[in-house]
Order: sequence, then structure tokens, then C-alpha cells
Amino acid sequence: MSCGISQPLQAQNNSLQMVTTAERSDGKGQVIRFHLNQPVDSFQVYQPDVDLIQMTLYQDNIDTADIQLPNISSAFDEISFYDIPSGIGIDIYITEDKFYDGKAYHDGNSDDLLLGLTELDKTELEYLTKDTEPIIWSSFTITEKNLLEGNGDDGNTAENTDYDQTRNKMKFDVVVIDPGHGGHDPGSIGHRNVKEKDIVLDISKKVGDYINEYMPNVKVVYTRETDKFIELEERGSIANEAEGDLFISIHCNSHTSHQPYGTELYFLGLERSESALEVMKRENKVVRANNDTEQRELSQEELLVYELANSSYIAASEQIAGMMEYQFDERAQRHSRGVKQGRFVVLYHASMPAVLIETGFISNPSEARYLTSDRGQTYIASAIFRAIRNFKEGNGNP
Repeated sequence: MSCGISQPLQAQNNSLQMVTTAERSDGKGQVIRFHLNQPVDSFQVYQPDVDLIQMTLYQDNIDTADIQLPNISSAFDEISFYDIPSGIGIDIYITEDKFYDGKAYHDGNSDDLLLGLTELDKTELEYLTKDTEPIIWSSFTITEKNLLEGNGDDGNTAENTDYDQTRNKMKFDVVVIDPGHGGHDPGSIGHRNVKEKDIVLDISKKVGDYINEYMPNVKVVYTRETDKFIELEERGSIANEAEGDLFISIHCNSHTSHQPYGTELYFLGLERSESALEVMKRENKVVRANNDTEQRELSQEELLVYELANSSYIAASEQIAGMMEYQFDERAQRHSRGVKQGRFVVLYHASMPAVLIETGFISNPSEARYLTSDRGQTYIASAIFRAIRNFKEGNGNP
């Protein structure tokens, strides 16, 4: 059952038109929708108390002077807007006896901004919000730097970033390349005992070399540059610490039959085919130094939380996956098995657009020879590079 705002009013000459609320389809919370006629440059969410969620929306032309404040909602009792440098601040006072964790994300089908509210136990939420202080909007100009960087005298750290840093973060200037497996984890073993970990490291370095040569303003970061084992979660952490704008995990496929061949592209989501499930299981499996294996699991609930918080990343991931499929299929003349979704742990931990590439089946003798050859690796790497370049430049598939 949806719960809307009573008689929402449009703000004249303002990019913010109305605010509505609705229950989430999974029944685990609510969504507050900020109806916009143009997307904001950036946004942040800060939750200093169990009954208060604060947001910053950065867009130069937002004018709060004539905004009509909604006053009826089952999610919150009160919402207030404040002018801040280059945007607006928002206080959302949650309805009594409701306990939500808030995450904001772009609506993939419009310019609207959504605040997903996930129900939490009161004790858990009190722990998450303890020892923090709310942003005082009247002194935001003076204290913004300390609040956002966590250097204030009160020792509290707000989960915000400076506006200029946020705007710069939107620039496409860091690509993180993740050669799958490594060290004691060989990945798949293919025809004539070729190892996935060796092939994907060679292809990854070729991709990085192309970026360094033809996109000198883009920094390349590798999760590994040698035959080294890196945990799945650590790969995403490396990407996040580098403030990456795109995460690409490169792999080789395998099958019990020698017949399957072709490339596959994956982005984070719920797998919808048996083949995607098999790939997900294999790539989420970690081989230990003692030859024991550990199967990592990513629950549908974890996936839902990620989708609520990072829908814009998922949309961008799907876009670049499609661009890579075009390059493989049309330009490199490789058979494409399509763009698919899967619950890949390595993608889940990268807070940016992220794609996992299966470059081909090393269980297929012909494809194994291709992927171990300099010519084949060059074709695959150049296709990946062209898709990255076109994505940065905002071009379509050609």
C-alpha cells in the first residue's frame, strides 16, 4: 500500500517539484521520492540520530525560498529545507517508533532522487548513530569542511565529502583493473593445463597499457600486477581506496564440455539463468593455500540493499557491459553470449560502476589457443579498451 504526500505542490522556478513516499515492494521499509526536473550534481546522506536523517543536495540552481513543505507521511513527521553553498540541506524527522537506515540513489528512469529507508532494530540503529552530532545548517558555511572531512573539534566524522571533491569525483580519471584469481588460486584450468590466472593478468596489462598510451589523463590501478593472491573483498577495497570510476574484473570461462565458446559480460544483480549461476558459483569460490576451497555467498537481501543504495552504479555497469559486448561481437569478431547479471562478491565490494568479463572458454581447445596467443590477447584487450574510451567520452556503441 502506497502512502503519498497530501496535496503535493510544485515549487515555482525550482528544480524540486514535490516529495512523495511509498512503501517498498519487499515490505522492509519505505522510499521517499524527491521529484526533480533535472538531476542534482551530487548528494550525500548523514544520519546523526535514530529519528533524524540529513541530506545534502548539490545543484547551483536549487532555490528553497518557495518550497511548500509536505506535512503528511507515514515515514516522517517533518521535513525542512535549508540553503547551503551550492545546494540545499534537508532535515527529515522520522515518524515516532519507526527506525530506518537511509540510503539515497538516483531513479534509473527519471531525474528523481530516491531515499530508501530500510527497517532496522532500534538497538542496532542506536549503535550506528551513537556519538554523532547533527549538522547545524545555519553554521554550515563555517563548519562544512570540518564536518565533511571529520576534522572538527568534537571528533565526529560525517559520512559526507566536500562539494568540490564530490564534483571532481564525477570526472572519469581512475580505472581499476582486476585480473582474477592469482597466487595459489589458479582459477580455471583449461586445455593443455593453461591457467586462467596467467591469461587474465596478461590481458589486464595490455588493457592498462592501452589506457596509459591513449588516455593519459586516466590513471590505471591494478588489484594485482604479479602472480599474487588477493581476497575477493580486498579487490573492491583497493578500488574504493583508489577512488575508482570504473572497476573491471577480467576472467576466463570454463565448462565440463569442450564445446562452449564466446565472451560473457556480467554486472551485479540477481542471476536469471543456470549458466549465470554456474559462473557466479565459480567466481565466488576462493582456493586456499592448503587447497581447501571456500564458497562465498551473497544473499538476496545484501543485493537488495546494494541496489537501493547504488542504482546509478548498476545502470552504468549495464551500459558499459553492453558497450563491451558490442566491441567483442562487432569489432573483435568474437561470439558474444550476452550481458547477464550475477551476485559476484568482487563486484559487490566495489562502490562504482563494475563489470566482470569472461573473455572466453579455456576449456575449448580453439579458444584456449586464441586466449594464450599474443594476437588473441591483443584483440580482447583492445575491445575492452575501446569500450572504456567510449564510455568515458559518452559515445554510443560504435
